[in-house]
Amino acid sequence: MRRLIVQQWVTADTLVAEEDGRMSFVSVQPFAESNDEDFKASAMDFIDSVDTMILGANTYAMARTYWPTADDQGAYGEKLNRLAKVVASTKLRDAPWGPFPAATITRDPMATIRELKRQGGKDLWLWGSVALMRSAFEADVVDEVQLRVCPTTRGRGIPMFEDRRDLRLIEARSFENGVVLLRYDVVK
Repeated sequence: MRRLIVQQWVTADTLVAEEDGRMSFVSVQPFAESNDEDFKASAMDFIDSVDTMILGANTYAMARTYWPTADDQGAYGEKLNRLAKVVASTKLRDAPWGPFPAATITRDPMATIRELKRQGGKDLWLWGSVALMRSAFEADVVDEVQLRVCPTTRGRGIPMFEDRRDLRLIEARSFENGVVLLRYDVVK
């Protein structure tokens, strides 16, 4: 059975966004020249482990203007753009992704995630989309949490978690660029 992996960039005090919703703390692009090879390899390993990206409408709106033309992201960007995409929205009628196949829109994301998990294929990637992530936790469909912890704090903002979650550490790995990858299984 496929797994749903929630991936979030967070501050060291586990905020997923600043008070205004921005994420200025993410100063590392996966394939910028200044990044180390271990970080690049980790990002490629992850993108190779998934075949479907699940996004909320706001994350989709932000991502669709950058990623389809992100030539600076190399093979990582190409792979990201070729993933199947599902956008949770009650308002969108279509979800184009530049010259790549359009995303599928779901009005019932938890039912869609459950159905995708039953199908064959690689794992599913819920990217950003805090409200959707919280709904997925409530629906008990999240299998793994991957935090990319940036070496900074903000003190105030939008927290990763607002309730109790029991997690089991799978991996903790630091990179030369200061980012720490924390992977957890969700204890059910």
